[in-house]
Amino acid sequence: MSNNNEPLIDGAGMPDGWQRLWAPHRLDYLRGENRPLESNDIACPFCRIPTLSDSEGLVVFRGESAYVVMNLYPYNPGHLLICAYRHVPDLTDLTTQERHEITDLTAHAMTTVRKVSGADGFNLGMNQGAISGAGVAAHIHQHVVPRWSGDANFMPIIGKTKVLPQLLTMTRDELAAAW
Repeated sequence: MSNNNEPLIDGAGMPDGWQRLWAPHRLDYLRGENRPLESNDIACPFCRIPTLSDSEGLVVFRGESAYVVMNLYPYNPGHLLICAYRHVPDLTDLTTQERHEITDLTAHAMTTVRKVSGADGFNLGMNQGAISGAGVAAHIHQHVVPRWSGDANFMPIIGKTKVLPQLLTMTRDELAAAW
């Protein structure tokens, strides 16, 4: 629909029947903000984050071979990433210890987010390779996205706005304290 609720017209001048939701705030990310150059490990945000303080890097927890960090581009409040310290792109590149720790940290993240914010469920996922949608394909990371009944309300659907009720730094502090 256009801004005046008239159907959009396709190239042939006919209404196309599609309703469109716009997320222009994601354009900076899609253009490469905070994304590494494919050949430059130093520019990788997931390699850089562990060199920062927990509060500056939004790190919730540091393990032996992986760490937990707030997602800078969250789909929902409390959206976490479980990242291997090693710069490897694929699940098959991880050691058994790294795979086990990422799984254990994912489970612990779910428990902690439920305790802090009462999440009803979660979407978990690893996008393996750029073709699958991985924004930082060169460095493996697991998404932990909290979900609540009714979290897809009118704001993102009609208002084209995602409401995050708390600053990332405050959410990080609460999750880190509860970890």
